[in-house]
Amino acid sequence: MPRKLPSPNRVSVAPMMDWTDRHCRYFLRLITRHTLLYTEMVTTGALLHGDASRLLAYHPHEHPVALQLGGSEPGELAACARLAEAQGYDQVNLNVGCPSDRVQSGRFGACLMAEPQLVADCVAAMNAACAVPVTVKTRIGIDDRDAYEDLVSFVDTVRAAGCRTFIVHARKAWLQGLSPRENREIPPLRYDVVHRLKADFPDLEIILNGGLQDLDSAAEHLGRLDGVMFGREAYHNPYMLVQVDRRVFGDDHPVPTRHQVVADLLPYVSERLDEGVPLQAMTRHILGLFQGCPGARAWRRHLSENAHRTGAGIEVIRAAAARVPVPGDGETLSASA
Repeated sequence: MPRKLPSPNRVSVAPMMDWTDRHCRYFLRLITRHTLLYTEMVTTGALLHGDASRLLAYHPHEHPVALQLGGSEPGELAACARLAEAQGYDQVNLNVGCPSDRVQSGRFGACLMAEPQLVADCVAAMNAACAVPVTVKTRIGIDDRDAYEDLVSFVDTVRAAGCRTFIVHARKAWLQGLSPRENREIPPLRYDVVHRLKADFPDLEIILNGGLQDLDSAAEHLGRLDGVMFGREAYHNPYMLVQVDRRVFGDDHPVPTRHQVVADLLPYVSERLDEGVPLQAMTRHILGLFQGCPGARAWRRHLSENAHRTGAGIEVIRAAAARVPVPGDGETLSASA
């Protein structure tokens, strides 16, 4: 009988606007088979009144993949949750953590922490509309509502609506006075708050987000929490995820080298180019693949200087990879292309 793998929430890559699009997710999936990948946040208005088929499109190889929604109207969120389930997403996540002005003006994101009952109503409506797990991504507090008791009240209220998984960014958010970037860096990280939350809600799945740099630094948290979520580090240094499958999920499949990842990506790039996707839309996500390796700067430079050119194709990626020494013998970029 096959051994049951840990929950996909055990390790995930955060939803990041302008970064975790379908091309980025396909690329990351070549590095790790089991890490849960998130879409960029998609607003309910965009889905219900825009091109839903385009916004929800993804490659089957991306599974497990979660759709993150931004919104605050229960009926609209329920309709979007139905769309997500029909599209085959593995989870649907409600954004209650983004502090940007644009998100606040739409009455969603981190400002919803001030309205726990509304969040509960949204979660209840989404749960009633679909059978896939509905999760919530939140902060530890906002503005002056940052007492631990406020966080407990929020989680308790939303739990009553059927949410079993909370992804907690271990910083509070200042809705006035700090930019989204500053809100990712200036408020201090409070991992202790997230650990305490798990101790007080042992029945819930509590996932830690914020400031995690590598799997070693996450190991302590994985001993006390149900999972960790990597953000910007996983984007800028994606190969950090290559040991996740073995160390966290117990899958001892052969670990791909960086050059093998490039080789495996080329067929996908060729297919998207045939569909009219510009090469730069894909190569921008792979600039950090060789971070820390000899030749990494030459790899980035060649891609940056050539991927935007009219008619640029996979030969640009091949030429960039050729500037990076291959460790070991017998590795070739033509194996999967």
